[in-house]
Amino acid sequence: MKSDLWIEEKLEDYAAFRWKVERTLFSGKSDFQSVDVVETRGHGKMLLNDGLVMLTERDEFIYHDMITHVPLFAHKNPKRVLVIGGGDGGTAREVLRHQSVEECVMVEIDKMVCDACIEHIPQTAKPMIENDPRFKLLIEDGVKYVEEAAKNGEKFDAILVDSTDPIGPAAPLFGHKFYEDIRACLNDGGVIASQGESPFYMSEMQNKLLSILSDTFKIVRLYSFTNMGYPGGLWSFTYASDSVDPVKDFDAAKVENSDLKFGYYNSEIHKSAFVQPNFVKERIAPYIKG
Repeated sequence: MKSDLWIEEKLEDYAAFRWKVERTLFSGKSDFQSVDVVETRGHGKMLLNDGLVMLTERDEFIYHDMITHVPLFAHKNPKRVLVIGGGDGGTAREVLRHQSVEECVMVEIDKMVCDACIEHIPQTAKPMIENDPRFKLLIEDGVKYVEEAAKNGEKFDAILVDSTDPIGPAAPLFGHKFYEDIRACLNDGGVIASQGESPFYMSEMQNKLLSILSDTFKIVRLYSFTNMGYPGGLWSFTYASDSVDPVKDFDAAKVENSDLKFGYYNSEIHKSAFVQPNFVKERIAPYIKG
């Protein structure tokens, strides 16, 4: 990544997206990837891994609202939550806003991402800065952690896979074995949400992930949201469970009666996010279950 007036994220060999950069705040290379934090003119601070935008200050709340509150409000009473990845801290931040949560374990493979966000993007890094006794950060390989947790009978009510695209250190997070181990780690009534890629640009990978979930869980869904920082603006999460339907079993009153305030999420968004346009609905139909 060049620290000049503009930063450009290329999508394969046919598209590119550019942002005006005021200054570079951090630039480093870990054992896993390059990590950069820049100050942009229109989107605030921006985190990039291997030159790909992970978040911007201006719209990070959308991603973190949707990966967190959709599954947690679908669940009846989430007490123990596991976050795989999510080194910026935003997903754990939203998890810890739920009063029912007694423990949030975050397993991030790359300490440099955490450290860069603690120093430069405290907006998302609050769980790593504040001393909430419910929060536990582990700098470990999430795949190995879930494998060992499954063997040891460790259980969670919700698991949120806040991963990058399926390249580099995140590649193993898009495999059958990983999701079989995740299923083994879920309590009865447990739910899972995973970063689900772009329905325009990554449809093949989206199909692959849904196929894996369909092979593993009894209920599988795709839900979508809009985000300025990601290619095309339209992005998705996958949802899976063996017993909890995210729409039929969703109690809107829990959201309406909650004292939590959201920038993007609400009960109407929760339900409508699962409604897909025809070009997506027809493609993913073989993988949707329950």
